[in-house]
Amino acid sequence: QVQLVESGRGLVQAGGSLRLSCAVSGGSFSSYVMGWFRQAPGKEREFVAAISRSTGSTYYSDSVKGRFTISRDNDKNTVYLQMNNLKPEDTAAYYCAARSGSSSIVYYTGINEYDYWGQGTQVTVSS
Repeated sequence: QVQLVESGRGLVQAGGSLRLSCAVSGGSFSSYVMGWFRQAPGKEREFVAAISRSTGSTYYSDSVKGRFTISRDNDKNTVYLQMNNLKPEDTAAYYCAARSGSSSIVYYTGINEYDYWGQGTQVTVSS
């Protein structure tokens, strides 16, 4: 089973920055599409960002575009989410996800389209 281990949880003030990391083991990281999702209490889990297998093509939700950056280091089997200009509404549990297999699809935005998930890490943004 592929394992995703997240780190980088934190408490930051509005306007601050934080970087999340997700280390992947037990599979072929370079062949996975990677994504980040988040879920606030009482709300649906929502797509945040995704990055392609090897080319590094990225896709973002409109709520974070221009503020967040997803990246990957295939040598370290790690995907990152750099979060800048954080807002209180960014407060949520953030989840790393992986989609295995090869296809013509570059990225995925749906929860059911990912095969493996991390445990989640809490990000809290204060006013």
